[in-house]
Amino acid sequence: MASVIAIDGKQARAGRKLVIDSVEKSDNCDAWRFSVAPMMDWTDRHCRVFHRQMTRRARLYTEMVTTGAVIHGEREKLLGFSPQEQPLALQLGGSVPIELARAARIGEGFGYSEINLNVGCPSDRVQNGRFGACLMAEPALVGECVAAMKAAVSIPVTVKCRIGIDDQDPAEALHTLTQTLVAAGVDVLIVHARKAWLKGLSPRENREIPPLDYPLVYRLKQAFPRLPVVINGGITTLDDVDQHLAHVDGVMLGRAAYHQPELLLDVDRRFFGQKNPHDDASAALDACVPYIEGQLARGVRLSAVTRHLLGLFAGRPGARSFRRHLADRAVKEGAGCEVVREAMAFVSRSGEEMAARVNAA
Repeated sequence: MASVIAIDGKQARAGRKLVIDSVEKSDNCDAWRFSVAPMMDWTDRHCRVFHRQMTRRARLYTEMVTTGAVIHGEREKLLGFSPQEQPLALQLGGSVPIELARAARIGEGFGYSEINLNVGCPSDRVQNGRFGACLMAEPALVGECVAAMKAAVSIPVTVKCRIGIDDQDPAEALHTLTQTLVAAGVDVLIVHARKAWLKGLSPRENREIPPLDYPLVYRLKQAFPRLPVVINGGITTLDDVDQHLAHVDGVMLGRAAYHQPELLLDVDRRFFGQKNPHDDASAALDACVPYIEGQLARGVRLSAVTRHLLGLFAGRPGARSFRRHLADRAVKEGAGCEVVREAMAFVSRSGEEMAARVNAA
């Protein structure tokens, strides 16, 4: 039987003990209290501008960009962003310390607020490049990567990982990686509370099939109280966020924030004690119109922006017509902001009709 190390400061079955930091509480890490996960093909700059209209304080992340693309690719296209997206983190994929250090410096030069290393993506393409979740098997190398980036930049360097891969014991794998990262000077650890199975499961299945183990992440926080720990995976409501914040320093939402973006409308008030930027989703979408017009003037197709709006108004009267109108009309050549306004009218009109029916009854 494989030895298991319980991350709770007690003696493990293998006869080993964890070294528990004597400090009782993490340094202030409100900046990571709530964040939206980096998601390939989803969290592009248009998506982030839209999310920023819903919340000023949530930390946003780019899609993962490989070190090779950053160093050799078209940087403005890959790394450019609007100032209104801040605070914004750049997520990097790579495993060569000197290349990660160089890419991190480039990212800092572009104005990012944080550099995040991907140690959680399970896709075949990522594995073939020797980065992502497969790096859970090489904690010493991950530590070298973080140390190199820390030496190269003055902004925070963070890591997003899984609790383990394949046949690893999650408690032991996560603890070993965390110890190495702390020694390397990592600023924040974001933990997707699932294993990643690199053999036998697709990336989509890896987001749903491996069981979640939130208590393991809670115990990790207890074992490393000075390290800001953010939890991720399967979190769908702001009430869930509240429950997790009783145990860890921050919570990261992924698909729920994308498919139900109205969740973000109450983040600033609820978790940061500040006024929400807009009272409702319609006002937030109105505020996006100048950005959309600016992108259209640059030659961006309307559908490139509006594809991120389809989850808006979910469950409300007129939402289906809103989605259908955007899906049908935004892809057409020359489509402009009038398509967005027409789509919004379906929601407004349906709400008024429902109110009229209620009043008439």
